[in-house]
Amino acid sequence: MSSQAEPKKRKRLRMRWHKQDTELTLLALPTTIWYILFSFLPMFGIIIAFKNFKISGGFLSNVFNSPWIGLKNFEFLFKSNDAWIIIRNTIGYNIVFIVLGIVLPVLFAIMIGLLHSRKASKVYQTMMFLPYFLSWVVVSAVGWAFLSFDKGIVNQMLVSMGSDPINWYMEPKYWPFFLILLNVWKGLGYGMVIYLATITSIDSTYYEAAVIDGASIWQQTRFITLPMLKLVIVMMFILAVGRIFYTDFGLFYQVTRDSNSLFNVATTIDVMVYKQLKTATVGMASAAAFVQSVLGCATILAANWIVRRIDPDSAMM
Repeated sequence: MSSQAEPKKRKRLRMRWHKQDTELTLLALPTTIWYILFSFLPMFGIIIAFKNFKISGGFLSNVFNSPWIGLKNFEFLFKSNDAWIIIRNTIGYNIVFIVLGIVLPVLFAIMIGLLHSRKASKVYQTMMFLPYFLSWVVVSAVGWAFLSFDKGIVNQMLVSMGSDPINWYMEPKYWPFFLILLNVWKGLGYGMVIYLATITSIDSTYYEAAVIDGASIWQQTRFITLPMLKLVIVMMFILAVGRIFYTDFGLFYQVTRDSNSLFNVATTIDVMVYKQLKTATVGMASAAAFVQSVLGCATILAANWIVRRIDPDSAMM
């Protein structure tokens, strides 16, 4: 009898509420409230995507009184003449951003991790991390100072060398490179710090043993650093894939200054949603955002499933 009562007693002890549970609950309460107010309650607005939303009074009265139109708000996404351009830009840029957003931060994190001078390492980290805190409005103003047709620094240099000035905001062929460069420049420091934190947490005895065995810097990086970074790299990859249908609105709208000449290379789903909202077609904008959310959820689950099939230990869930 005593042996049978022992597991039940242990179960009751495990289920008892402790002081630590209260502390953890209070710690998580602000975040929980924030998610309820700003993530779950706004999901009620999804029904706008299926209605001919009319702005005539209060928000709730508009939602309930607007007529249902089914999937008509979604048709413009796929029947529009610009649908292919918008989807191509969104996915194409994000594929490049994902690749460069993993390769370059890992490379720079490894390089900074190999520095012997702690002071130099801190200086480089700070210099590379500072652009992350700049808003795209500031970056847009700096870009205008460089690329302005009349007074831009670049055009002044071209004129001084005997070349004709270029109207940069009217030349689409240059902007894919500009947008990719700015995205990498602004986000490189953030990604690098994440990988560098993982590198600094690796047990130094691994490297000491490798040095004793005669391993070179490249061999230490290949057989110690990169395998230790694998879990973080996979996690960052899965999260990035989950946002493949989203783009940084400030980068594609503010930096390009909404130039109509750059429509074919700078218009993404987020920019299109904003422009739809400006014309008061709230239902169409909601439909586009809803499609983004569904496809984003599907891609992150698919990426995690593929990773689990290849390496179950690296999957997020």
